Formats: sequence, C-alpha cells, structure tokens
Amino acid sequence: MVQQVTNVPVGKRRLIRRIAARSLLALGGIITFLGVALMVAAWTEDISIDRNTGFANAEVVADSFTRTLVRFYTPDGAEHIPQTGVLYPAGLKVNDVVEVEYKQDNPELVRVAGRGAVVTLLPVGLTLLAVWAVLIPSIWALRRTRSGMTPT
Repeated sequence: MVQQVTNVPVGKRRLIRRIAARSLLALGGIITFLGVALMVAAWTEDISIDRNTGFANAEVVADSFTRTLVRFYTPDGAEHIPQTGVLYPAGLKVNDVVEVEYKQDNPELVRVAGRGAVVTLLPVGLTLLAVWAVLIPSIWALRRTRSGMTPT
C-alpha cells in the first residue's frame, strides 16, 4: 500500500503539477516573445536611422540606469536633447563627447555612431538562454511521472 505524504489526492497533485508546468512554459514563451520584440524594435530603429542619417557630436548631459541623455546640434542650429535618451550608450559618462547618428526628420531618434542592434544580441541571447536553462529542467521535473503515484 502506498502512503501519501499529504492529504491532497494523487489526481489533484498531478493536475497541479501539469498546471505548474504549463504556466512555466507560458512564462518562457512570454519572455522569449519580449526578447524577440526587443530585437525587432532595435533593428527597426536602426533601419529608420540608416534611411535618413545625420551626424553630430553630442555631449552626455545625464546618465542613469534607465537612460543616457545627450545634447547635440543639428546643422540648422537647433539644440536637441532626446527625452528617451541615446540608443546603445554603454560606457558613456557625463561630460563625454561622442559622435552620434540621428534620424534627420526626427532628431529624437539618436544612437551612438558605429553601434547598432548587434550589440543587443549578446544580452538578449544570454538572458533567453538562462531563462530556458532554468525552465526546461523545471518543466521536465514537473511533467515526469513518478513511480508509486498511482491512485489508491
């Protein structure tokens, strides 16, 4: 005779494990979708800048965890400080002067010159790899059937 460790019937435990496995699979799918969407957005913005590129020297005026603000001037003399920050700002510090590329008909879209969506491949790829490295064994452990878990 098989003793149950808890008062939960075997059938209900299987249902809970199946729901948990499916929930983890859904979580992995959502995170993967967000990573792919991030990459598509980065490529789209780069293509948009590449179609109508302007170049300028920009001064880094603020640097925080969420964004890096730069100030640059377009050939018409207008000053621009894009509120969303500069794309691909790794390694920039306040008061640095860096060359930027911007979309001429929308100077709010600006990136550090020479950088592109390729720099997002490593962090997004490693994040997705780590997520699935944890989720796959967890899902497998939840889905496998244990011997001795037969209903009595």
